[in-house]
Amino acid sequence: MTVHVTGKVRKPGVYLLPSGARVAEAVAAAGGVKQGASTGGLNLARRLVDGEQIVVGAPATSMAPAADPTSMIIDLNTATPAQLEELPGVGEVLASRIVEFRTTHGGFSSVDQLQQVTGIGPRRYTELKPKVRV
Repeated sequence: MTVHVTGKVRKPGVYLLPSGARVAEAVAAAGGVKQGASTGGLNLARRLVDGEQIVVGAPATSMAPAADPTSMIIDLNTATPAQLEELPGVGEVLASRIVEFRTTHGGFSSVDQLQQVTGIGPRRYTELKPKVRV
């Protein structure tokens, strides 16, 4: 799988890692964290998804004011797998399918395309539609 590691790492760039690799392995491939930088905003144990971007040194989401999950609107073309997993009924597998679809198709041009992702039927699409945008 291919991932982009950026932010406060020694060698930012695009890296090819084996399937099933974790965020910690991507950070290590980029030369590790720069001195004084924090990985507090990352789950280093999370499995990577092909085509994702790992930003090292970004503020931890827990430090930001808590957003009401029911009012969040997530951009299908820029959301991380972790952000997609915050959507109702979206777990790790479905988040990776959404990311794979956007990578394969050059992004979403409309929210309706979400229905083309394996695992998103009419009922789930109805729940997701008001919570996403492109």
